[in-house]
Amino acid sequence: MTHTDIDDSLADARVIVLAGGLSYERDVSLRSGRRITDALTRIGLTAELRDVDGSLLPALVADPPDAVVFALHGAVGEDGSLRSILDLIDVPYVGPSAASARRAWDKPAAKALLAEAGVTTPDWIALPRETFSDLGAGPLLDRITERLGLPLVVKPAAGGSGLGVHLVHAKTELPAAMVGCFAYGDVALVERLAPGVDIAVGVIDGDTGPVALPFVEIEPNTGDYDYAARYNPGATTWHVPARLDSDTADTVSRAAIDAYEALGLRDLSRIDLIVDASGATQVLEANVVPGMTETSLFPMSVEAAGLDLGVLLAGMIRRALAT
Repeated sequence: MTHTDIDDSLADARVIVLAGGLSYERDVSLRSGRRITDALTRIGLTAELRDVDGSLLPALVADPPDAVVFALHGAVGEDGSLRSILDLIDVPYVGPSAASARRAWDKPAAKALLAEAGVTTPDWIALPRETFSDLGAGPLLDRITERLGLPLVVKPAAGGSGLGVHLVHAKTELPAAMVGCFAYGDVALVERLAPGVDIAVGVIDGDTGPVALPFVEIEPNTGDYDYAARYNPGATTWHVPARLDSDTADTVSRAAIDAYEALGLRDLSRIDLIVDASGATQVLEANVVPGMTETSLFPMSVEAAGLDLGVLLAGMIRRALAT
């Protein structure tokens, strides 16, 4: 697509790509934002990358863009708060509504919704920092391991990029994992470790409903799929499409779409799942602002589907302008 064949609805559109901010994921967000901006510019759209700071709201009010695309990882970009502000000032945006983003951002709440919808997700307990300290860490952690067993995953109840995530194989490792997790948030999600292969599924809105893009199978070359493995080239091997038989692939696709619909998502999301040796699938979480860096999973799915990232996002921008 070039500037000359963009349809009239986008020919004069001015798009702002929001990125950066002050979260732990700032650097990744800026990399995502640059890639999105380049993808949109390449197909002829007028797109500007904008760091998120205190001057953002006055700038949006004084000179509102036609649409916003989020590359803003972390709370402000993913918890629905900035989307609510855009709703207040009538600026359209790509991605889920403020309410849906909030549901997905709060991992314990999202898992409860998934479970209610019949989507399998690993058993869990959410533990606020105050409860951890006020009720006595030792006895409380004893009850957790009795209920959930070992091994466990401890992760912030809100957040991404593998930050603050700890695998716990022995009971003695749990206190330190909790403390490390609380460095990234006030609520820890303690989850039964689901054995199997990590699969990421990009889900987008098609003409007749949500569509799963080709899956990405994640194979860390050493250790776990942590922050370094996610963003350092060469640290992880990705298989696109994932090495799954057709029956298992159908199960994964259905689980990802069911999760997308249960959370009320829109336009695009990345659903993270675990597939065990029997083909059983468990949904871990949904990311409403999937990374778009050179090692991010969503763009891999887009490319494997034979789609152009800029053209795909342009279609979402077009829908945002029409609502």
